[in-house]
Amino acid sequence: MKNIEEIKKIFDVYKPILKEKFKVKEIGIFGSYVRGEETFASDIDILVDFEKEGKTFDNYMELKYFLEELLGLEVDLVMKGALKRELKDIILKEVIYV
Repeated sequence: MKNIEEIKKIFDVYKPILKEKFKVKEIGIFGSYVRGEETFASDIDILVDFEKEGKTFDNYMELKYFLEELLGLEVDLVMKGALKRELKDIILKEVIYV
C-alpha cells in the first residue's frame, strides 16, 4: 500500500504528462489518504481542474483509468467545478495539490 508521500512523488514525475496529454490545470489529493486514515480497501480521492479543452467525458475517463493504473489504486476522480456546495469548503480546506 502506497502512502501519501509516495503518491506525491509519483505525481511529481508524471505532472508534465498530466498537463500535456490530459490538459490538467490543477490536481490534488483529498480524503482518507490526506487524513492518514487509508486502509487496504481505500480508494484515493483526486480533485482535478481541467483546461477548457480538457473538459470532455472521454478525457475525464482516460485520466481516471491512467491514474488507476499509475497508482495501483481505485481512483475517485472529482472535477473541481462539480463539487457540491455542502462539501466544497471541506474538500478545498483538506486538498493537497500536487
